[in-house]
Amino acid sequence: MALISLTLRHARKYWSFIAAVLVLQLLSTIAALWLPSLNAQIIDQGIAKGDTDFIWRTGGFMLIVSLGQLVTAVAAVYFGARASMGVGRDLRREVYRKVDSLSTLEATRFGAGTLITRGTNDVQQIQMLVLMTLNFMVSAPIMAIGGIIMALREDAGMSWLVWASVAVLAVIVGFLVWLLLPLFRRMQDRVDAINSVLREQIMGIRVVRAFVRENFEVDRYETANRNITDISLKVGNIFVLMFPVIMMVLHIATAAVLWFGGHRVDQGLVEVGSLTAFLQYLLQILVAVMMGVFMTMMIPRAVVCAERVRELLDTESTLAFPSTESVATPRAGRIEFDGVTFGFPGAEKPVVKNVSFVAEPGETTAIIGSTGAGKTILLNLMLRLYDPQQGSITVDGAPVPALTRAQLAQTMSLVPQRPYLFSGTIASNLRFGRSGASDEELWEALRVAQGDDFVREKERQLDEPVAQGGTSVSGGQRQRLSIARALVAKPRVYLFDDSFSALDVATDARLRAALPEATRGATTIIVAQRVSTITEADQILVIEDGEIVGRGTHERLLETSEVYQEIVRSQLEEAEAA
Repeated sequence: MALISLTLRHARKYWSFIAAVLVLQLLSTIAALWLPSLNAQIIDQGIAKGDTDFIWRTGGFMLIVSLGQLVTAVAAVYFGARASMGVGRDLRREVYRKVDSLSTLEATRFGAGTLITRGTNDVQQIQMLVLMTLNFMVSAPIMAIGGIIMALREDAGMSWLVWASVAVLAVIVGFLVWLLLPLFRRMQDRVDAINSVLREQIMGIRVVRAFVRENFEVDRYETANRNITDISLKVGNIFVLMFPVIMMVLHIATAAVLWFGGHRVDQGLVEVGSLTAFLQYLLQILVAVMMGVFMTMMIPRAVVCAERVRELLDTESTLAFPSTESVATPRAGRIEFDGVTFGFPGAEKPVVKNVSFVAEPGETTAIIGSTGAGKTILLNLMLRLYDPQQGSITVDGAPVPALTRAQLAQTMSLVPQRPYLFSGTIASNLRFGRSGASDEELWEALRVAQGDDFVREKERQLDEPVAQGGTSVSGGQRQRLSIARALVAKPRVYLFDDSFSALDVATDARLRAALPEATRGATTIIVAQRVSTITEADQILVIEDGEIVGRGTHERLLETSEVYQEIVRSQLEEAEAA
């Protein structure tokens, strides 16, 4: 049902192509069914009676019919390809949009490997089935039914050969489909697995090399590769068995027609031309059934793929963004947390609990705490990568869930803990948040982010190519480009998630000195590990086990917060030891 509903829903807009295929396939099949009858007439009326004119006249007509069949068959394939490619394109677009709408929790539950497979390999299998259906499954039934009718017209006495041959092939098809369906399901799971392994190895190639784990990763890939190879061989063995069996049925049927038909010719029950036509019709019937067999072999895998795609498309995102603006886009950027609690599904305790604070425009709010305290989660909740289980988050009094995606993007800009750059150029990455930014604005953002010096040293400067993930630049340069990208967007709220960790102390100091002027009037929230990064913040929140255990300025926290004092003390000891 999933396969039928998916294909019908996406094939509606291509009804004109599909109608053209149906008409052309019908014409092509009628022409193919007509040719054996004309051939029988040439044998019985032309050759047997020596009527040369009849042979030339009928032969010429057969040539015209053959050319017409060729044209209609080619045209049918063309329109079928147009329709199937369109269905595949629309389905891939829908899968991509669904993946883009999934929350972080849902995307993690599926996994990157299977999401990639469902949007590429699974859709391709459905697309190929649509193509093969339009090219074969339309003509095969017409050819089979028409062939049976025409064969019975030529010699009804040998009709039992037709029924026996078709019945044998039907039994073979049913048995093979029964064998293939579970194998195809396992095959798609193993495609997911090998995609996941390969993606991990490509993304983590530096870590693999740093720890000299190449052999281990090779073994992992070989295991995944061997698993998919084994299941593919099992499928291949069934396909290898299928065609010899079908050809054996064809040859036995041919021999039976010649044997029994020869006796009927000898007895004067049928003419030679009719026997020849009957044999050709029987072959057409069996070829049509063989095409149906080939199609049937593709259906199980397409059914599995359609179920996987349908599972993804039917997943309702827990983060439903409004389609239209119901509240005004925030202009000041005042962030307020009111009793916010959040925990991951199945977790024993929440990551953050009962968090309340206000981040005012024009001020810097810093968040500090030990690893795993819940600092990054607070930023993710602001960006609505997750929704809190209790409490509320507002921007200028507007609840974050009431903002559209566009409003949220205009309001907040994130510099993530692990900066990511996209393949393209430095300029295209900086304009990611605001495509209309001028070159002067890009250079100004780079100057504030302390990145203009190394960009000017590049041969092509702003047009310097950037590899996927930003692997063509160093970690510190990638971090500064990520900061500049956020500055170019000019949001009302800047979110820095431990964004200065890859910078040396001198660069960090220059950047912090330049930031206040660049972010004047905006709300700035900084998650930091180093105390030196946040000493000038207007408000510092100390997080411990998901709760705020201290808040105030640097000087006040040094007097009142034991946790903050411990963090400062540990970093001073590290600095002295260094």
